[in-house]
Amino acid sequence: MSDLPVSMKEMDSDESTARILIIDDDRAFRVGTRALLMDEGYEVDAAPGGDAGLARLATQQYQLVLLDLKMEGRSGLSVLEEMRRTGHVVPVVMLTGYATIDSAVQALKLGADDYLTKPCDNDLLRSKIRSILAARPAATGVGSDRMVAVGPEMKEVLQSIARVAPTDSTVLLRGSTGTGKELAARAIHDSSPRSERTFVAVNCSALAEGLLESELFGHARGAFTGAVAERKGLFEEANGGTIFLDEIGDVSPAMQAKLLRVLQEREVTRVGTVHPIPVDVRVIAATHHDLEEMVEAGRFRADLYFRLKVFQIRIPDLKERPGDIPALVAGAIDNWNDRVTDVARRVTGISDETLTLLQSYDWPGNVRELMGVMEHACILCEGSRILPSHLPPEILATESGPPTTTEERVEGARRYQAPDPASERDAILRALEDADGNRTRAAAALGMGRTTLWQKLKAYGLEHI
Repeated sequence: MSDLPVSMKEMDSDESTARILIIDDDRAFRVGTRALLMDEGYEVDAAPGGDAGLARLATQQYQLVLLDLKMEGRSGLSVLEEMRRTGHVVPVVMLTGYATIDSAVQALKLGADDYLTKPCDNDLLRSKIRSILAARPAATGVGSDRMVAVGPEMKEVLQSIARVAPTDSTVLLRGSTGTGKELAARAIHDSSPRSERTFVAVNCSALAEGLLESELFGHARGAFTGAVAERKGLFEEANGGTIFLDEIGDVSPAMQAKLLRVLQEREVTRVGTVHPIPVDVRVIAATHHDLEEMVEAGRFRADLYFRLKVFQIRIPDLKERPGDIPALVAGAIDNWNDRVTDVARRVTGISDETLTLLQSYDWPGNVRELMGVMEHACILCEGSRILPSHLPPEILATESGPPTTTEERVEGARRYQAPDPASERDAILRALEDADGNRTRAAAALGMGRTTLWQKLKAYGLEHI
């Protein structure tokens, strides 16, 4: 059996079949494992080395990669690092006959999903592949419409989504504005038994109270000025499916009481009527507010809060997961290229320096801000790659860092003096602790720019703290 890829016709015949790529310089392993997995019903390609594997990944989409650790030429760790740097978020299982604890830890740090030693037991390999594919939520897409999880923070989010999605439980999504709470809500719906029914999203903070009540519950003809016809509300529209109540913390006390009744009784009453209408709806709510503080202050009903928080998922800020930025950037570039009609305006990549700047910025607007910055950069990009000059001024400002005077730099050097690498790591940790985790302030105290600090954090394996 050759290493030629399965034909495109065969690939397209069943879009639900997982496609797997084997990257290994051992021909016998490639041939035998490919046959084994094809017998399981998977579509399988095989590449005889790291560069060939990366070339396949550049032209095809895969749901799983089996990657050999030690190969002639490019090593498996080098391939994995390049995959994550260029935005490939596909799960990777590392395989090797030379297992060591150090190599396992390094592979997992770079984003491998698992690590197996050769020769692999066939049943174990089949079971591992099934479990990884099954645990991966169905929410996919392109560009800014997909959930990216390279680092452990978002992987934990996806695991929570996978756990709660098959149930009918109410979910409360917590997180700052722009982190992707609606994407998480859609992922829950798409992975649930309700996925074939309607998903309805409503921003509770965008509508006045009277209008919000009419939108959610519907109204009778003549219920108020302008109500010229009877109308269903969004709860009825979502019957059998899911309703996503975004910014639930902004609704008034009166509306909180009405929403509580819907959650308790599973029925709605249209404005201007007294007849309840049963609804079968899964409720997902989201907020950037501290609901516990609001409950304590009497601004949010405790009984509604406890109804909503059956299962909570926190979506981390983008600054907490810089390891996901390369994949988000790659998705944003894909999204741009899909939208532009002029081939000359398409973007093929991003320079390392530009990516470092993006990973050094604090992103107060989170993923939403990153998507805007990437569109800005794509518009300005005159060549094939995005360069630092294409970024907005606030991103470029992170390069120099806050320390602007000689006195500040001297004070930082004196306080956190680090004569050797081991003590430098300790100095960085002390500075971060003193700055309550704020990297901008820590960089200022250390007398270095944010980009330099980020590079050192990455070198010491501290980029996720």
